[in-house]
Amino acid sequence: MGHRNLAAAVADLERAGRLVRIEPEVDPHLEAAEVHRRAYQAGGPALLFARVKGSPFPMVSNVFGTLDRAKFLFRDALEDVRKLVELKTDPAAIRKRPWRYWNLPVLGWRLRPKFMHSGPILRHTTRLSQLPQLKCWPLDGGPFVTLPQVYTEHPDAPGWMKSNLGMYRVQFGGNEYVPDREAGLHYQIHRGIGVHHAAAVRRGERLRVNVIVGGPPALAVAAVMPLPEGLPELAFAAALGGRRLELVRGKPAPAAGEKPGAVGLPMPAEADFVLSGWIDPTRTKPEGPFGDHLGYYSLTHDFPVMTVETVYHRPGAIWPFTVVGRPPQEDTTFGELIHELTGPVIPTVVPGLHAVHAVDAAGVHPLLLAIGSERYVPYAETRRPQELLMLANAVLGQGQLSLAKYLFIVAKEDAPGLDIHDIRAFLRHLLERFDPESDLHFQTRTTVDTLDYSPGLGLNAGSKLVLAAAGPKRRELATATPPGLTLPDGFADPRVVLPGVLALKGPPVRKSGSRFQIDDADVTWLCSQLAQQEPQLAGFPLVVVVDDSEFVARTLNNFLWAVFTRSDPANDVYGVGSFTHRKHWGCRGPVVIDARLKPHMPPPLEVPPEVTRKVDALFAKGGPLAGVEK
Repeated sequence: MGHRNLAAAVADLERAGRLVRIEPEVDPHLEAAEVHRRAYQAGGPALLFARVKGSPFPMVSNVFGTLDRAKFLFRDALEDVRKLVELKTDPAAIRKRPWRYWNLPVLGWRLRPKFMHSGPILRHTTRLSQLPQLKCWPLDGGPFVTLPQVYTEHPDAPGWMKSNLGMYRVQFGGNEYVPDREAGLHYQIHRGIGVHHAAAVRRGERLRVNVIVGGPPALAVAAVMPLPEGLPELAFAAALGGRRLELVRGKPAPAAGEKPGAVGLPMPAEADFVLSGWIDPTRTKPEGPFGDHLGYYSLTHDFPVMTVETVYHRPGAIWPFTVVGRPPQEDTTFGELIHELTGPVIPTVVPGLHAVHAVDAAGVHPLLLAIGSERYVPYAETRRPQELLMLANAVLGQGQLSLAKYLFIVAKEDAPGLDIHDIRAFLRHLLERFDPESDLHFQTRTTVDTLDYSPGLGLNAGSKLVLAAAGPKRRELATATPPGLTLPDGFADPRVVLPGVLALKGPPVRKSGSRFQIDDADVTWLCSQLAQQEPQLAGFPLVVVVDDSEFVARTLNNFLWAVFTRSDPANDVYGVGSFTHRKHWGCRGPVVIDARLKPHMPPPLEVPPEVTRKVDALFAKGGPLAGVEK
């Protein structure tokens, strides 16, 4: 059976030698996050911070720090979850191998939560100011819940069957929030809570919210799982947790429009903490800034404000946390586990689509890779992207995949053995085949990730580029800097990043007019100069202009992060010999991406050296983490 609560999971990890207990007091202001980052980067164990400065509650992090550790935690239930996924992809499988699915009735029964009259979570209450005041980055606006499970129900159809459990940022101090009373609730577009919030606005009533922290580890995974409509996250948490989820209800003061004696939303009986309250659908307050998963700060913006009525906690409560920052981070494991569990479902959602990879190193949403079938006009002498474009539009219409900026899609028929997770091989295949005159397809003034500031158009606004490739190789990719390449003033240090990819160090970006208008004369002039040397660039279909070409060429992850988080297709994709014909944009020479930091972009995340020095003792000889960094 799976873990009933977080304490059981922590004890399990400690028995197995997968967790280290840190007894010296650690400050949740920057220090705990730096300990976590260093342990994670070293592939280290989960961390239990026994003494937390300013709080009576211990903290635990890096619980999901490796895929192996995540599988260890869910070892009793993973096979059952795979069975459910198999039946989703092929319902007839139950007739073909009935013995494999002998326990299906038990699994179905387990998906329904069990409502209890009381539970550990109702035993104690505390205040927001007593919780660990975790700040991960110097410019964070206040303490945040970094592993929240935010629970809401649809105002039009109350009950767990229409509920949503999502991982949305919760700031419970700083800015203009009333101490011990208010918290900011930052959720990005295309999230389930948005549907519930919209219904509350339409009805003119408060939206009740429970922010769950801790509890069975399966709840955290369920909160980030991209589930189909109609399947509540609570049911998936039960499947992955290997046991029915026990729920209890608090008794809040009745909100406007509620009958006296109304009960609150359900909460997991074994949760460690629950912040229970409500959102006034018309009220917002400034939230942020906050270091985010793109590797930069998300800035201060108005978001819904939650009035916190009660902070419940169980006996022996542990505060779980993670650190969000430039990938890879601990949330990378969530993506790996989700892909392993749901990968087989993709062809059933979009027929003809074989695989999709949201590239973690590029910040997940900025870059998608996809492999699909190209079966249109099979009798044509030369294959070209046609069905791939239909598939690309379908991908960009699927849930959170719709927030992508760049989608690179290739035909399975051209390389049946191509592994979508082998990014080097995928990019090589793409760059060898795409035609810059016909294979670039833009969507402008559309929606992108809330946390992506590269477009400079405001929250959620940006553009998309589909780059599709099908057919035989068009070119041999170069692997050495072109001899005799002449660059205009301000451009220097050409570096080969990958076969066919050349990075140039460009001059600092200059503003033109308003803060969000960029002077593109430098890159336009570069393209005109490269046009005169086009034969030398024949093996480089992609040129990227960056702030530091040595950094970008140093590792694949540096290239993916810098180029795709610092560029917006409509603003920053140029081309040598570019043209527009019947609204279609293309170019006859290399595609050029301006991936320099723009004035409107927030700064990259950096750890102050003094914070690193403060935690050195924990990793030094004799410290609890000695030997973790080898």
